[in-house]
Amino acid sequence: MRLVSLLASATEMIAELGCLDQLVGRSHECDYPPEVLSLPVVSKVEIDIDTSSAEIDAQVKQLAQGKRTLDEAALKALSIYVIDIERLQTLRPDVIFTQTQCEVCAVSERDVVQAIQHLTGLQPRVVSLTPYRLDDVWEDVVRVGKVLGRQDRADMLVNGYRQRLEHLAAVTATFGYRLRVAILEWLDPLMGAGNWAPELVVAAGGEPVFGEIGQHSPWLSWDELQAADLDVLVLAPCGYTLERTMVDVPILQRHPAWQSLRAVQNKRVYAIDGNAYLHRSGPRLVESAELLGRVLWGEELGIEVDTQAWKHVQ
Repeated sequence: MRLVSLLASATEMIAELGCLDQLVGRSHECDYPPEVLSLPVVSKVEIDIDTSSAEIDAQVKQLAQGKRTLDEAALKALSIYVIDIERLQTLRPDVIFTQTQCEVCAVSERDVVQAIQHLTGLQPRVVSLTPYRLDDVWEDVVRVGKVLGRQDRADMLVNGYRQRLEHLAAVTATFGYRLRVAILEWLDPLMGAGNWAPELVVAAGGEPVFGEIGQHSPWLSWDELQAADLDVLVLAPCGYTLERTMVDVPILQRHPAWQSLRAVQNKRVYAIDGNAYLHRSGPRLVESAELLGRVLWGEELGIEVDTQAWKHVQ
């Protein structure tokens, strides 16, 4: 089959299932494994992402407001993402992978359906993933495996993911207590981390303070952050690399309430690559939980992690 993935996590699933040779096109966000970088890109983002976090947030909210007030015919002009229809036509995909979980995070099913209407002589199958919690992610791996004729391998992979998380939870349970942890999914304005993030925190031996399992991430106020009395604060903006996250750290440090946070006073603030980990609903969520475990417990955890994916902020 000829595959096009418009979702970074689906691309990682395809790779894990051993079908990367069938992938003929990718989204602008699909960057792992590195081999996919040579593939044609069939999407682009329509907002200015080379600006401040506050401005990116303002652009997204402006588009969202427009979608609530315009009819369906006018929505296309307000999409955050654009699909290159001519390139898609040339690639002639049999299957296109996308998602319905969040229109801000990645190309959505609506975007894909609109693009397909303009194709000539093609009617590719659209497979939409909708993950809200870890079980959904693992079910998506199996779904992708079935589409690709690799269900046995998908089942094996998912069993392995579950076993690693169970091992991590067993290790952290031996420490005898849990740390109060908050993950910030956006820094300006503040946003907690919902969906599967609280499950990752629990597996890592923490008590998630903001965000509920299976629910969209909540906006936060500085008063709420101060009142949370956190042991550990993790900065991991969605879509940001570790380097880009560190650029925004001074935004927090300049706030009058920053120094009053217990996690800051105890030097337990960390940054994690939110683009590759934590917010990407694919196989590396297991590594994300292990990264959180290392952040919380240090070398005492006894599990090897990617040391380039996180940094001690203060």
